[in-house]
Amino acid sequence: MKKTTTTRYDVAEHLRNPEEMAAYLEACLEEADGDAAFIAKALGDIARAKGMTQVARDAGLSRESLYKTLSGDRIPGFDTVLKIIKALGLKLHAEAGLIPTPSKK
Repeated sequence: MKKTTTTRYDVAEHLRNPEEMAAYLEACLEEADGDAAFIAKALGDIARAKGMTQVARDAGLSRESLYKTLSGDRIPGFDTVLKIIKALGLKLHAEAGLIPTPSKK
């Protein structure tokens, strides 16, 4: 019987243009459920697709610091997230959402 060989899926290999990167980040924001480390990891995927060295330079961070910040093991400061989003060529948007109303007893 022939063995099946598998390789690890890397989303960064499939983020080829700014529209795909923005759509990926939007999907991750919707799924994160308040998990900031999850968003940091998603930004890391996009940064790897774009090129970590260039993103680090554009964000004013060292490459090593960028890797650590976007590993998903840490929760970066919001100022750092904004620098990285700008360096990625993305924009952060907000829209009105549903606010849960307290149940009446």
